[in-house]
Amino acid sequence: MQIKRKKTKVIQVGKLKIGGGSPIAVQSMTKNKLEDSDSIRSEIKELIRSGCELIRIAVPEKRSIGYLKQLVDERIFSVPVVADIQFDYRLALECMDIGIDGVRINPGNIGGHKRVGEIVEKAKRKKAAIRIGINSGSLDKKILKKNNGNIVNSMVESALGNVRLLESLKFNNFKISAKASSVLNTINVYELISNKVDYPLHLGVTEAGPKVSIGIKSSVGIGILLSEVIGDTIRVSLT
Repeated sequence: MQIKRKKTKVIQVGKLKIGGGSPIAVQSMTKNKLEDSDSIRSEIKELIRSGCELIRIAVPEKRSIGYLKQLVDERIFSVPVVADIQFDYRLALECMDIGIDGVRINPGNIGGHKRVGEIVEKAKRKKAAIRIGINSGSLDKKILKKNNGNIVNSMVESALGNVRLLESLKFNNFKISAKASSVLNTINVYELISNKVDYPLHLGVTEAGPKVSIGIKSSVGIGILLSEVIGDTIRVSLT
């Protein structure tokens, strides 16, 4: 049986095309700390050997950027690499300066529209991609209150608000993730977003738990969405 996927916009993350009918890209995220140089190198090589097509690395503080730059300069990455940024917009700017292919941000916790605008302008200059990352556990309390605590509606509103923000800055090289720890909420959120925009969607169930539950929850959530021709890239999240 051949499934005809929904046609989404094509974005470029390094040399990898996502969306627009491109093959669904498999991502993963490193678990070792950047300062543990031997372990992180081994992990990156193992991920690439296993077929990982895009690697995401957490950059929690400024000193992490020096370690990451060493890896970039060594050309250890034969696949695109994305920096996972929380709260400090300056880390995103510096990561793009050292040659990272993209950044993952939650615009709601990065410091307001002005900071997001600075990240977007840098991404334009560096030809980098952005992933808007919305999680059920870190929603804006004002949006939650407006939606009477409804997680699904709040996640959709947050995602679409951030889409409008990036579009207003004339930036389109981005994809969207909207993950919940509930499989049903995850499915509902992605279905609603898919009906409203045509940007590539990154699928996953967040905080899915240890090995047994992660296999079940991720297989069900991601599998149902893919069968509904929703999704352009996937990552299984192990707690």
